[in-house]
Amino acid sequence: MSDFGKTTSADEVLEGIDLTGKTVFITGANSGLGQESARAMAAKGAHVVMAGRDQTKLDAAVDAIRAESPDAKLETIVGDLGSLTSVRACTAEARERFEQIDLLINNAGVMACPMGHTADGFETQFGTNHLGHFALTKGLMPLVRRGAGAAGGGRIVNLSSRGHQFAPVDLDDPNFERREYNEWLSYGQAKTANVLFSVGLESRFSDQGVHAIAVHPGGIQTNLGRHLSQEQRDALTQRVTTSDPDFAWKTIPQGAATQVWAATSPDLEGRGGVYCEDCHIAELDDTSTVAGVRSYALDPGKADALWTLSEELTGEVFSA
Repeated sequence: MSDFGKTTSADEVLEGIDLTGKTVFITGANSGLGQESARAMAAKGAHVVMAGRDQTKLDAAVDAIRAESPDAKLETIVGDLGSLTSVRACTAEARERFEQIDLLINNAGVMACPMGHTADGFETQFGTNHLGHFALTKGLMPLVRRGAGAAGGGRIVNLSSRGHQFAPVDLDDPNFERREYNEWLSYGQAKTANVLFSVGLESRFSDQGVHAIAVHPGGIQTNLGRHLSQEQRDALTQRVTTSDPDFAWKTIPQGAATQVWAATSPDLEGRGGVYCEDCHIAELDDTSTVAGVRSYALDPGKADALWTLSEELTGEVFSA
C-alpha cells in the first residue's frame, strides 16, 4: 500500500495522477474538505461538479478555486440533503446535464447538532448524513454506472468518521422517537451508517464495476462543528487528546487527502466495502479509540438491514 499518512495533503496524494476526462461529483463542495477536494482534483484536470445547498456559497467557492487555477473545469448544482424533494430535483438535473460520473464523493454532513428534523421528518444527522446521500446516490447511480466502464471510474467515496465508534445504528429507532436524544450517539450512528452504506453498495454493484469506500478524514476544524458550543469543543478536544496523546488537528488539505486518495489511488482499483483512514485501509478493531473500524460497521447483515430500512424510509429503491 501507499507511503502516505496523517500529514499527507490532497496535492501529495494526486502527484503523478492525471484526472483529465474524469467527471467528479462532490457534495458539500462549497467549503472545507469538499472545496479542497474540488480544488485539488480540478488542478489535475478533472471536470468537477460542486454540489451544495446554497448557490451563493458555491459561486464563492468556484471563484476561490479559479483564482488559483483559472482553467479549472468546474460546474455547480444545488441540492439540499435534508430534503428528499430537493435531492430528487438535483439528481434529475444531473442526469440531464452530465453524461457520466466517474467519481462520486459524498462529502457533506452535519455533526453533533441539536435535536431536529429534516424536511421529511427524519432526525437531522441520520437524515442528512445517511438518508440524504442514500437517495442522492440512488438518483446518480445511472451516471456512476456509465463511469464504471472506464479505468479508475465507478468509485463512490462516503465520508464517515472515527465517530462511528460512538454508536452502531439503532435499526429499531434511528430517528430517536423512543430514545432520549444525544447528539454524539446520533452522530455516531450516522457515521456508522455511512460505512454500512459502503458495504451495501459494494455487495450490490461491485459486479458492475462500481466500488464504494468509506473514509475517516481525521480531526479537522472546519464549519462541520458549527453547532458546537465552546464548552463542547473543549470537551471533545480533551476527550480525543486523553485517548490519543499524539493527536494533532489536521489542516484542511491534510483532511481532504484520504477521500481524494480513496477516489483515485491505484491501490484501491477493484476494491470496496472498506473503511480508510490516513490514506490506508483501516484494520478491524473493536477496542481501540485511536484507530481502526468497528466490526458492527462492516457487518454484511447489518448493512443489508440498513439498506432495507433506508429504502422504506426514503421510498428510493435501487434497481439491479
